[in-house]
Amino acid sequence: MVDRVVAACDGASKGNPGPAAWAWVVAGVDGEVASWEAGPLGRATNNVAELTALRELLESVDAGVPLEVRMDSQYAMKAVTTWLAGWRRRGFKTAAGSPVANRDLVVAIDGLLAGRDVVFVHTPAHRVGGDRLNAAADGAASHAARTQERSGSAAGSVLPPPETPAAATRPSRPGGSGRPRRSSSAGPSGGSVKARFPGRCSCGRPYAKGETITKNAGGWGHAACAAAASA
Repeated sequence: MVDRVVAACDGASKGNPGPAAWAWVVAGVDGEVASWEAGPLGRATNNVAELTALRELLESVDAGVPLEVRMDSQYAMKAVTTWLAGWRRRGFKTAAGSPVANRDLVVAIDGLLAGRDVVFVHTPAHRVGGDRLNAAADGAASHAARTQERSGSAAGSVLPPPETPAAATRPSRPGGSGRPRRSSSAGPSGGSVKARFPGRCSCGRPYAKGETITKNAGGWGHAACAAAASA
């Protein structure tokens, strides 16, 4: 019996659309990253980056080996676990009859999944004590989006860490300011609020509904990021 390989993949787009990249990591027997790769996409959306990351991962892992894929993208997860069968039946058209978005990538992934034993697991992104493989893939994708350079373990590259607030630029996924609700507290850049909806800070990490966020030059985000930017 062949053990199931555990992997994670992620995409990043600095602006959505904006400078984008994909990345995947594969764990060794100890659960830590054993191999990884990341590559640039030029200007693209986050959804394109997420699907490209999955395609690249499936192309890189032996099709005969059972695989567990961890992803934080709801779109990519639903594309392969919920919507794909219906899209295939309709010739890769939506229920309304329009072409499926990112059709070429979806068709390629469908072909790569044929006859394979693949389990998909959704992992919430950027959580303290969260999934280390997902965090590694996110860091590699974000770094490649900023540098627009290909890297990976096969080339002897060092796996980049998750971005720090000082290195981050714009949000890598949809979410924006999350329609913040005003509160009575004040922050480093002129006011803090309670987020009405989940969103994403300019550092690239998300914030939760009800979390206190602060206005800064890049929009609304973590108070610590605003403080770092004003330091």
